[in-house]
Amino acid sequence: MRLPGTRYQEPGWEEVRKLLGQCTLALLRARGPRSLLLEDYVDAMACQLRAQCATPRAQAAANSYGDTVLELAQALLMELRARPADWDAFCAALAGDGAGLSAPMSDALLRKKANDMYAVLRDKVDADNYQVACGRPCSPNRIYAYRMLDTAYGEIARLFADWEQQRAQVGAILGRDLHGVPIEVRQLRTIGDCRPEWLLRWSETLERFTGNVGPLHTRSKRFASLKTSPDKIGAMLREIGEYEALSANRDHDFLQDLDDAAVWMEDYWRVLQASGEGTTPGPDRILEAAQDALDLNDGGAETEPEAEQAPSAPDPRLETLALAVSLPPGYMLAAAAAEDAHGWVARALAAEGLPLRLAVYARLLGGADEAYPDAWRDPASGELPTMAQLAALAEVSLPTLRKRREAAIARLGEHMPDPGAAAALTMKGGSR
Repeated sequence: MRLPGTRYQEPGWEEVRKLLGQCTLALLRARGPRSLLLEDYVDAMACQLRAQCATPRAQAAANSYGDTVLELAQALLMELRARPADWDAFCAALAGDGAGLSAPMSDALLRKKANDMYAVLRDKVDADNYQVACGRPCSPNRIYAYRMLDTAYGEIARLFADWEQQRAQVGAILGRDLHGVPIEVRQLRTIGDCRPEWLLRWSETLERFTGNVGPLHTRSKRFASLKTSPDKIGAMLREIGEYEALSANRDHDFLQDLDDAAVWMEDYWRVLQASGEGTTPGPDRILEAAQDALDLNDGGAETEPEAEQAPSAPDPRLETLALAVSLPPGYMLAAAAAEDAHGWVARALAAEGLPLRLAVYARLLGGADEAYPDAWRDPASGELPTMAQLAALAEVSLPTLRKRREAAIARLGEHMPDPGAAAALTMKGGSR
């Protein structure tokens, strides 16, 4: 089960529980529970968990968010330090079961006490995080109720899938005798499709079919309010279903995009390499050849030096490219407006385009120079856009942009007011 803000409600919790119980048992058997204060226990447990870091259990996935069993166990241990009341309750439980902490206690019972402590702590942590994520009040008991409903839905779905063998129990859940395939079997696709009355009847008739009292029909008052509130049950089931639908991709779509992009780049460079060995140059080589021809000026004839111009406004198409590389809307226009059009670097490289000028600034001064206007900075990093982003804006490959950047820096030496400063600027920029 996944809910906003929660991390411990998925099946991987069982491995987290076992790891914490295993380490707690080893620690208490080695040092004795009487001699341990909370701070001692947390520090010693941290060492125990670190010693398990390379084991398959510790490295196993604990939830669909990417957390490992070890990471969740360590995080829950740190929560215990912030909630000493749970440790005090654990010590009281040990003292009350066996005439004092020094009395012998079986490993199974000791492990159970530790498991109970961490289970209570888990629901408290997830309830707090749920409140932060949703802005709605949530108690540990409510988290427990969500988990019970999710478990009940899983059991009902299993029965519906095997309805022919479980005809009597499925009929009791639906509230009628079955004649042919019940349509509800096809309608139950997600937890959001589960009806509250099915869940109530399942709990009510569970003892008749399995001998175990249903969770909504025990003497415990934990679910007393749900037993008489089918609307509340329906709302909770829908909430679980809606969040599962919202987070159904589990980031798989983005990982697939990453793989597709990597394959595309491999094909791109393979085609360029192959084209360079044949008679037809690749697209970037065509552009470079044209630029080289212009630089040579038809055989190297002397020409009058061009007057330095103010940099022109960026092509509106660049705004679309900027959005594609995760830069904010209007970035290119704002970045161009913030550039000092009368600065000698801007005038010297006016014909090169804003992406190349930004690449030159980043090379000479570094990506995080304090003198850069805020409009130039990528909001995600607080620095100039990366070379990969700038290459996309310039619509050239990354190696081509680097080559043009170095050529532009070399030309700046001819325009720099203080020729001796060129080497200093290049050294400040470093290699990128």
